[in-house]
Amino acid sequence: MATCEVCGNDYELAFEVRAAGAVHVFDSLECAAQRMAPMCDNCNCRILGHGLQADGQFFCCAHCARQKGHAQLVDHA
Repeated sequence: MATCEVCGNDYELAFEVRAAGAVHVFDSLECAAQRMAPMCDNCNCRILGHGLQADGQFFCCAHCARQKGHAQLVDHA
């Protein structure tokens, strides 16, 4: 069994995520998202979809990007 690095649960179905040369162990997608997903630089929600990026900032949607002065960013349909 492996221990989740977020919640500490020792779980037989834990899984590994490899990113940027590091190995992370989680017991759920919720814990993986909590540790790995970027946060919107406007509303602070976790970005679980594609999101948007400008000048090193991450946004969950075009509305949040516009709030931070990035009028050129639009949501994709």
